[in-house]
Amino acid sequence: MSETFSISLNGVTDLPPGKVAAIVTSLEMTAAPPVRQDPPGTEGLTLEPIGAPDTARYLAMYRVLGERWMWFSRLVKPAAHSEAVLGDAAVLCFVVRLEGRDVGLLELDFREAGEGELAFFGLEESVLGKGAGRWLMNRALELAWARPISRFWVHTCTLDHQGAPEFYQRSGFRAFKRSVEVVDDPRLAGHMPRASVPHHPVIE
Repeated sequence: MSETFSISLNGVTDLPPGKVAAIVTSLEMTAAPPVRQDPPGTEGLTLEPIGAPDTARYLAMYRVLGERWMWFSRLVKPAAHSEAVLGDAAVLCFVVRLEGRDVGLLELDFREAGEGELAFFGLEESVLGKGAGRWLMNRALELAWARPISRFWVHTCTLDHQGAPEFYQRSGFRAFKRSVEVVDDPRLAGHMPRASVPHHPVIE
C-alpha cells in the first residue's frame, strides 16, 4: 500500500483500510499564567518522580491511559526507547499517586532549548471529574515555568478526550496550529488490544 495519498481540503477523504486519522491541535503559552488554587478534595494526590529504572512501571500506566485515548507512540517502539527518554536529564516524568496506587502520568520535555513540551498528561477515569486534572495542570505549570523557558506547548487530537482543547485553553494555552495525522492503526499490529478505543472501531 502506498504511504502517500491526497487529502481534500474541501470535502471528505476516504482513508485506506488499516489507517486511523486525527485532527491535531497545537497550543502554546509564552508566559506563566496566573496561579490557580488547587480544587478541594485533591489533597491526597501526589507526584512521584520516575526515571529509566521505572520504565516497566511507566509503560504499564501509559497502557492504562492509552487504551482509552489511543496513546500509542511509545508502544510502537521498543521499551529501550522509553527507557532512553526517561533517562534523559532534560525530561521530567512523574506518576500521579493516590491512596497507594498510580493513577496518572505527567511528562515534561525540555530537550528543545528555551521551551518545554507537555508531552504526556493523563489520569485514570476513576479520578476524572474530581479536580485531579486541575491539580495536575497546576503542578505541570509550576514545574515548567520554574525552568528558563519562553514557551510551553502541548498538542492534543480528536482521538483524545473531547474536553482536552477547552481545558488547555482555560489553563492559559492558546491554539496556534491544526494538523492532520494519519497512521497505521496500532491495534492491527498488536501494539494495543483490539478492543481498546471502541469509539474509533477497527477498519481492515
